[in-house]
Amino acid sequence: MTETAVAHLAMITLDCRDAEASSRFWSAVLGWEVTASGDGYAMLKGPSHALGFGSVPDHEPPEWPNEHGTKQFHFDLAVDDLAEAERRCVELGASIPEEQPGETWRVLVDPGGHPFCLTKAENWG
Repeated sequence: MTETAVAHLAMITLDCRDAEASSRFWSAVLGWEVTASGDGYAMLKGPSHALGFGSVPDHEPPEWPNEHGTKQFHFDLAVDDLAEAERRCVELGASIPEEQPGETWRVLVDPGGHPFCLTKAENWG
């Protein structure tokens, strides 16, 4: 941590309807281990960060496409083979919305309703 930093990012937590289902999906997609889970929560540990999930029974997932600015955030995932990564994510439980932003990005939606993007790793330099 730099001298000017107040804190460092330890974990990002996503609200969802089913923390266990979301953690299983993202564990398989990212290859991260589920290190904690219990009644209404789960956590994955990655190389330098953690990803948490909290069950919220009345959770309203964001929409894609989103014309009202309520998407809030999304993950951009760099992959070597766009078609293969898309196929595998769908196999794991993701869905593919009809509207797509172009040929070099694919928007998918995780089982909890959160949009995320796949893009070729080469696009990141």
